[in-house]
Amino acid sequence: MQSPPTRVRIVDAAHELMHTIGLARTTTKEIAKAAGCSEAALYKHFPSKEDLFVTVLKERLPKLGPLVERLAAEPGERSVEENLTEIARQATLFYAESFPIAASLYADPQLKRRHDDALRELGSGPHMPIRGVAAYLRTEQRAGRISQDADTYAAASLLLGACSQRAFAYDMTEDGRPPQPLPEFASAMARTLLRGISRPTQPADIS
Repeated sequence: MQSPPTRVRIVDAAHELMHTIGLARTTTKEIAKAAGCSEAALYKHFPSKEDLFVTVLKERLPKLGPLVERLAAEPGERSVEENLTEIARQATLFYAESFPIAASLYADPQLKRRHDDALRELGSGPHMPIRGVAAYLRTEQRAGRISQDADTYAAASLLLGACSQRAFAYDMTEDGRPPQPLPEFASAMARTLLRGISRPTQPADIS
């Protein structure tokens, strides 16, 4: 059986190592060794570990970024509540997988600063999903499906903040499980947020 292409092996190895030992402790040398290639071969595909990290987020984790980009461009036929439910579901899955990878950076402020600078140069970072959801909500504003007074950035921050909180908030509980299954949580988040940003209902004309 033919082995996968070098690039695929590199991304797979990076994903496994970053998830297992954390981004801070994962080196390009270890990634290359696990992928069965040289560091020189790795650098032919990825100019830096940060670039490889962004690729892992985009290609191996739940597709939060593409989802919000697609909805911002064209919300489609589904309701705002259905779209927000899907965003909440994907965001929760994304944060649950990305936190174990990136958490080790917070133990080394200098390393995190260098990592943040590199991501900034790549046009990436944890703020991008918030911007994406806010852009989607502005699309819904222009379509008249949510209130013109709604603060789209605040709404996006509330939704994604709740999803990221769920990803690690229940580790200290007895069973380590959230009180709601993911589909129920995502649906509840969408409904609750939508109550705050929906267009106000017009009173009936009884004259």
